[in-house]
Amino acid sequence: MNIDFSKSFDRQFQDRLNARQRQKALDVIELFIDEPFHKDLRNHALYGKWNGYRSISVGGDLRLHFKVISGDRVLFEAVGNHDQLYKS
Repeated sequence: MNIDFSKSFDRQFQDRLNARQRQKALDVIELFIDEPFHKDLRNHALYGKWNGYRSISVGGDLRLHFKVISGDRVLFEAVGNHDQLYKS
């Protein structure tokens, strides 16, 4: 699987997450690469403002939003907690 990160994802990753959260997110992305539908990821489709995207859980309230670009290519677009992702 090929993973890309948008510029906004990169900014949010640095600005919103502390060092521990960043490491956890990287661990989750590795799990996602190996097993995209692992039960711990809670991978699910999004609707409304995020229609066409999917979300995986980093733990707690932290989520990563991504879009499948093609069968083996994924673009991570946003990272944050529920309020940051859904109320902005």
